[in-house]
Amino acid sequence: MINFIGEYRAKMDDKGRLIFPSAFKALMPAGAPARFVIRKNTFEECLDMFIYEEWEKESARIREMLNPFDREDAMFWRAYTRDRAVVEPDPRLGRMTIPRKLLELIGANKEIVFSGSDNKIEIWAAEKYDTSGISEEEFISLAGRFASKK
Repeated sequence: MINFIGEYRAKMDDKGRLIFPSAFKALMPAGAPARFVIRKNTFEECLDMFIYEEWEKESARIREMLNPFDREDAMFWRAYTRDRAVVEPDPRLGRMTIPRKLLELIGANKEIVFSGSDNKIEIWAAEKYDTSGISEEEFISLAGRFASKK
C-alpha cells in the first residue's frame, strides 16, 4: 500500500487539466501505469482519489457488509458508486483531466489542493480546503475520544 503524505496545490489550465504532484508520482511503482478511481467524498466537499487496486479493496470491504437483496443496502451501494471516474495521469508530463462534473461537485474553479491522506488523496477546491480545518481544541477532544476506544 502506498501512503500519500503532504499537500500540493495545482492550477487547472484552460482545458481543465491538472498536473499530478511529482511527489505523489514518485511513489508509484516504476513502469506501472498510474490508474486512479476518483469519487465524491461521503462527508466532505472534496473528492477521494484511490489507486485502482486500493479502490478495489475498499469497494470489496464495503460490499462484504451489504446484502444485495436488501433494498436499503442496494440504494446505498448505488449512491456509493455514483459520481466516480477512472483517471490516468499522462506518464510523461503528469497531466490529468478530472471530469468537469466531479470538479463542479466540490466547487473547484481554478486552484486545487491534492492532500495526501495515507491510502488515498483528497482533492479540494483550494478556498474550501483552506477553511476546512478544525481548531486545536476540537482536535484534542477527538484525539481523547479515540484514545478512550482502546
